[in-house]
Amino acid sequence: MCTIKILSIDGGGIRGIIPAIILSVIEEKTGKPIAELFDVIAGTSTGGLLALALTKPSPDGRPQYSAKKLIELYEQEGANIFFNPEETPSPSKTKYSSTGIEEVLGRYFEKTRLSEALKEVLITSYDVTKASPYFFKRHQAHAKPNLHDFPMAKVARATSAVPGYFEPLKLEVNDAAFPNRVLIDGGVFASNPGMCAYSEAKNLYADTTDFLLVSIGTGELTHKLCYEQIKDWGMVQWSQPLLDVIFDGVADTVDYQLKELLPSKFCRKYYYRFQTDKLEPGSGIDDASYCNIQSLKILAQTIIETQDKDLEELCQQLVSF
Repeated sequence: MCTIKILSIDGGGIRGIIPAIILSVIEEKTGKPIAELFDVIAGTSTGGLLALALTKPSPDGRPQYSAKKLIELYEQEGANIFFNPEETPSPSKTKYSSTGIEEVLGRYFEKTRLSEALKEVLITSYDVTKASPYFFKRHQAHAKPNLHDFPMAKVARATSAVPGYFEPLKLEVNDAAFPNRVLIDGGVFASNPGMCAYSEAKNLYADTTDFLLVSIGTGELTHKLCYEQIKDWGMVQWSQPLLDVIFDGVADTVDYQLKELLPSKFCRKYYYRFQTDKLEPGSGIDDASYCNIQSLKILAQTIIETQDKDLEELCQQLVSF
């Protein structure tokens, strides 16, 4: 029986360097690019950017970017992505100009379109004009290119449009009912897109019952809050901690659901989750400083060492099935 292999990559801004490093180890251990190891690749925000880059074809038809190469995206381009020409950003405007991120995405993806992805991809975003999630999917781009085939750079921009950080992406669509979509970061509803990825794979491969799902996180900002500290908090004090609780809670809930749906059987695992809750306090999604990048690289290495057995088992499965 054919095993359908699914990769899901969380959102997390600059912390996307963590899954990039873990994926580079998988490529090194298997001797194969990520696009050849998985059938469906899903991502949210920075995870969506990685999913697209890992499936972008080069002129010879092979993946243009290795995971190792994409580590450089965070090391070298982070400061260009999170760029604001104003020394003191106005609280009434987005924190960053869209110029920087759009220039970087344009260079990395060039004119490649979603339909050209080497494997099935699912990229999350949220359409504020319809108040509903919007998913970019390769198979839809093939089936109805006039409605669903967009440049990869635009798709990456949409899934990365973090509210308050970057302005939403206004996407022109050949649809009389909704000629424009206004899209923001998919992390507002699926910071961990694992369940979305699993559902997509189940729909694409309806006759298959054998699924292997690999989910990679970008670290959790786990706040240990005590009663005495928070009992008198109002909306202002709760604003940032509550967002962290919501985003991490959603990711952990998806992790729980997938563990239940894909339990281990006969000494074989069908679900792997690589994640940590050891993020340094204040490690923001936009901290592209050298010091923070080095801390994130150390954290990724800690995950690799802590879950070394899982990585070895996973890589054996990826090349065996």
